[in-house]
Amino acid sequence: MSELTTLVTPEMEALKGVWVDEEVSYPVSASDIRKWAIAVYWDKTPPRIFWDQEYAATTKWGGIIAPEDFNPFAWAVPDGSPPELAGALPGQDVEKGGNILNGGIVDTFGAKIRPGDVITSRTRLSHWEERTGRHGLTLYTYNEIEWRNQRDEHVKTRVLTLIRY
Repeated sequence: MSELTTLVTPEMEALKGVWVDEEVSYPVSASDIRKWAIAVYWDKTPPRIFWDQEYAATTKWGGIIAPEDFNPFAWAVPDGSPPELAGALPGQDVEKGGNILNGGIVDTFGAKIRPGDVITSRTRLSHWEERTGRHGLTLYTYNEIEWRNQRDEHVKTRVLTLIRY
């Protein structure tokens, strides 16, 4: 059996930097934002900027805004495809690179999400690096998820690091 020299596949090479998986949210409502804030701040009262229109109108934002962790895709309708599994199921052998760990998430925020916004999300394989670790050859992939609103303003960028060994 020959030793692998890379975990980078031709499919990865072809997808590097290519935007895929575009999704468009339903229009965000003030009620969506309020419910999200109630859930996130439970069992305390959320900040008024997230639910009180009169108060929010007096702030620098001029109206209700969503918490930064708000997800306008949380209510999306499933498309019917089965979820992707990471790694092998119990009792199965794992091919090299088949074990996948979450290596962390970094979010960068831009424009605030407001009632009426429609958010478009897209994803790309930004880059990768290979290292040799205690499990042998290890691949770190960096997937970038970008959100923009209907005014084409940057709302959020998330970089998700996955570790494969």
